[in-house]
Amino acid sequence: MAEETSITLRVAEALPKDVGRGLVRLDPQNLDQLGVRIGDIVQITGKRATVARAMPAYAEQRGQGLVQVDGILRMNAGASLDERVSIQPVKAQPARSIVLAPAEGVPTSQITAQARYLAKLLDGIPVVAGDRVRVNLFGTRAQSFSVVETSPAGPTLIGTATTIRISGENSGRERGTITYEDIGGLRRETRRIREMIELPLRYPEVFERLGIDAPKGVLLYGPPGAGKTLIARAVANETSAHFVTINGPEIIDKLYGASEANLRGIFEDARKHAPAIIFIDEIDAIAPKREDLSGDRQVERRVVAQLLALMDGLESRGNVIVIAATNLPNSLDPALRRPGRFDREIVISVPDKDGRREILEIHTRGMPLASDVNLDRLAAVTHGFVGADLQAFCREAAMGALRRLMPDINFSDAQIPYDKLMALEVTADDFAVALADIEPSAIREVFTEIPDVSWNDVGGLEDVRRLLTEAVEWPLRHSRAFDHVGVRAPKGILLHGAPGTGKTLLAKALARESEANFISVKGPELLNRWVGESERGVREIFRKARQAAPCIIFFDEIDAIAPPRGSGNNDVTERVVSQLLTEMDGIEALKGVVVLAATNRLDRVDLALQRPGRFDFLVEMPQPDETVRRAILGVQTRNMPLADDVNLDVLAMETVGYVGADLEGMCHKAAMLAIREFLDSRRDSNLAELIQKEGAHDFAELRVARCHFIDAHRDMAVRLRDHPNR
Repeated sequence: MAEETSITLRVAEALPKDVGRGLVRLDPQNLDQLGVRIGDIVQITGKRATVARAMPAYAEQRGQGLVQVDGILRMNAGASLDERVSIQPVKAQPARSIVLAPAEGVPTSQITAQARYLAKLLDGIPVVAGDRVRVNLFGTRAQSFSVVETSPAGPTLIGTATTIRISGENSGRERGTITYEDIGGLRRETRRIREMIELPLRYPEVFERLGIDAPKGVLLYGPPGAGKTLIARAVANETSAHFVTINGPEIIDKLYGASEANLRGIFEDARKHAPAIIFIDEIDAIAPKREDLSGDRQVERRVVAQLLALMDGLESRGNVIVIAATNLPNSLDPALRRPGRFDREIVISVPDKDGRREILEIHTRGMPLASDVNLDRLAAVTHGFVGADLQAFCREAAMGALRRLMPDINFSDAQIPYDKLMALEVTADDFAVALADIEPSAIREVFTEIPDVSWNDVGGLEDVRRLLTEAVEWPLRHSRAFDHVGVRAPKGILLHGAPGTGKTLLAKALARESEANFISVKGPELLNRWVGESERGVREIFRKARQAAPCIIFFDEIDAIAPPRGSGNNDVTERVVSQLLTEMDGIEALKGVVVLAATNRLDRVDLALQRPGRFDFLVEMPQPDETVRRAILGVQTRNMPLADDVNLDVLAMETVGYVGADLEGMCHKAAMLAIREFLDSRRDSNLAELIQKEGAHDFAELRVARCHFIDAHRDMAVRLRDHPNR
């Protein structure tokens, strides 16, 4: 091998879809410099040498002197991110046989049963003895192996004809090696954590030269399932530092002073093995606010004090970094949340659309997807889903594919036939069914199932539908257009009008068509006799909506919770109104959240809510004219078997003054009259016998005739005369 064919490049992170495929991505100029073609084998040398296939880098990574290497290859080459490695072409021979050892604590007998198709899963991956490889066996479950021996020796290329044997002993006890490529949608947060943790551990002399102390603590907070613990595991693996995990309840001991001694012992062990990382999961369990701890909770008080002293007391803790995670940051003792203890607080937020796309790529990495599965589309409809939700979403979709296989499985067989396993595919329908079963964690407590109502179920109201589409759907789907013209998206829309004109129906259709998360608030549920609880309920609804943005909050009958202040109402409703005002247009921005409200008493809604900036649009639901009544009748009777004498145009002309609810009630009454007449004509046989003897096709004679509509119209007219509601 000629010396001039070797180049040195800086290691960069690979994309999630390249993980485990044995690929390195290089600038096309570097490929020409090395004299290799796409798919040729190159040797990567850091602290040790490994091999991989050369592929061209993506456009945004070119011209920077980078080589994109996934976490498995970085481990094989003994290199970390931003370090420099040497790359040169190398020849690889086809592997006749290789010996693998499970790198995780999995029974060897379980792996041996799967060895017969490992060669197919590892086809095309180059290895040398001592390398680590990862295989996605079923769905999202990944299994790591160490390459014990290859035949022939040296760089070899695994093919479908390669014989694979499983070694009798595991090469390690670790459970699932986590790399930065296993974290999706958190690139910015991961980069900030690396700055704080990797630099002090690797290059402490830089901080000495600058004359500053290295950061010593990072607090990660965010909703459950967003990836806080996953980030800590990835950092521990990538830095190769001594890693100690503290689970809060394990510290507490019934003996006096034992809890503090347990904590001191953990920090002392970390100092002995420095550089080290201490990870405290759910830190709110052992470090709550001391002023909230009553006299019978002295143990927790002492543990908090001991933790404060260990993190920034008289005795230095050396090259030990503390990472803590919580989803309740405001319940932590304030003394912990200062520089010197936790130098940086990083919010791990709900991923956006691009982040969800990355996470879906990770969890479908080893999944046999059908051609109709569109990950971009799935990312667009999973608003508010955190990483754990998306993992469960992919798992449920895979279970749907498994259910189709179940009828073909003979449970007396020791193993499922290989050909049936290989025929398994996860389809778009599997994902659609799974989506209905998974609720976003961020709004699980207030989650509302999206109504099965579309714009096709709304008769007329074209102008109102257009306004709602522009005010709600456009900001959610085309936010960049609003940024480009320099205007903010509308914050709220208040629908008002007579009862039955379709206010709630429009809200249901909008929730479905916008594909956003939907929180429905029933006003009286918020009111609580205890001081502060009603306002707290309003704050929680808006907090969860911000977490799950884009989100629509719908207040039905808002006049019940937002009456005019100073009009003799009780103090509770006045405080609720004040809380609503500050949430909708206060100091904290309401980004990605649209408030939709409905009322038939606009005069009973506080005027401060009705100004632009809170409810930007006050939309009056008009009394339907003849054209709109005809459209509503068409919607209500589209699945109804009408007789030939029914003329909807005539019905629309005869129902002057009717609103949508009246027309729906009239159609329902007409259908009930038709069913009564049909069954009375067959009084000699009950319904069950009729179906059993003659079959359901006999109902073909059932028709809703004009006479039924006339009777229903007469009854509705009497009701409206005796009980006027408009």
